[in-house]
Amino acid sequence: MIAGLKGKIFKKKINSVLIDVNGVIYEVLVSVNSYSELDGDVFVYISEIIREDSYTLYGFVDENEKKMFDTLIKINGVGAKVAMAICSTFTPATFAGIVQTKNLSALKQVPGIGPKSASRILVELNDFSVDIQTDTKTGDALKALEGLGFKKDAISKVLKEIKATSTEEMIKEALKKLASF
Repeated sequence: MIAGLKGKIFKKKINSVLIDVNGVIYEVLVSVNSYSELDGDVFVYISEIIREDSYTLYGFVDENEKKMFDTLIKINGVGAKVAMAICSTFTPATFAGIVQTKNLSALKQVPGIGPKSASRILVELNDFSVDIQTDTKTGDALKALEGLGFKKDAISKVLKEIKATSTEEMIKEALKKLASF
């Protein structure tokens, strides 16, 4: 099983990239969100789908986006194309918000999703969430604030709003906002 690929972008296509990994070139289908971040030396998380007539690699820059894709393709009636359309339309954090608020109209905006599919997705993913630890700074701040006794939900909400340059600044700003909770 391929968990990830590390190499150089050989060529970009409309919905995929060719990645040169030590002379072996892999075609990897990517979402619009991942596509915009890929250039030069890259690492992508891989989700493989092997069928009797195809072997397809799906790549993601963000581990949460891969988690979202893998979760979606397990739902009956949601294939890789629809899952990739959802990944291209929403970031993992936005999608988690849509699922938590049961926002049917937002989900129906995705190409290939009608009312029945949208309802099924919302029902089956009622406990879907993403890890906000997308970088070391945010992860360190989260751990420090949890150590001080704050709840993870409140910390996540506050950290999404903060634009700090260091972990220390992030923690200071978060403490000011969490004090008002």
